[in-house]
Amino acid sequence: MTLKSGWMSCVALCGLVMTTQAFADCEKPFLAGDFGYSVCKDWPAYPGLTITALSQFESGYSASDYGPQGRYDINLAVVSAGASKPLATYQQSAAFESDAIAFEDLQLDTARYKLTPDLRAFGVRATFNGSSRVNPVSEKLLSLYVKEGDRLRPVLDKLITYEYGGEWDGNCAGELYQHTRTLEIGKTSSQGYADLIVKTVTTREVGKGEGEACVAKTITDKPVLTTLRYDGKSYVLPQGFKGL
Repeated sequence: MTLKSGWMSCVALCGLVMTTQAFADCEKPFLAGDFGYSVCKDWPAYPGLTITALSQFESGYSASDYGPQGRYDINLAVVSAGASKPLATYQQSAAFESDAIAFEDLQLDTARYKLTPDLRAFGVRATFNGSSRVNPVSEKLLSLYVKEGDRLRPVLDKLITYEYGGEWDGNCAGELYQHTRTLEIGKTSSQGYADLIVKTVTTREVGKGEGEACVAKTITDKPVLTTLRYDGKSYVLPQGFKGL
């Protein structure tokens, strides 16, 4: 479930505390005031536990049709049904920047991210979209977190799993590109954590001419495999793989 709505900043801290029990049952909490997102999802890898994510507008420049332009924080928690407080938490200020490329969605990902025989991660996915038709921009980012005692720790930071952009005249002429990345758990490991295998598929759309003389073609490149290795703190991302 996802909620995008306005809520007053003075309510944010109290709201986070008050929604713990609602999140334990994975119910939509009450939110009011400025723009933000609220998500919760049961964690199949650990029956009885629920993951929650809250992202609220911190500061910025102006309001727009997509919400305030500026910085959004992230507050994560793992809670147990009936518990009065979270079992583990994580908080980061200015986690996301929303400007000409607007922060439009937040989701939780509970796929089988088995990093060690006894440890599984969960994902947080963020979506950003631009508003220009002739210079389109779109990105989807994936971050992974693990539970260590009473805290959650990021081990993969903002891997770009989808990227779309380019420039065209809005009718035919121009070139657009699309990168799609999928993540698999590798059979090898680094610093005790399984290596991550990223498969990147790149598609390009090229157009020339005008009107009935328009000639367009789609080119799909051969998939590229990239291995991400854990350096003891996090997985190292190659240049161009990390979002802002």
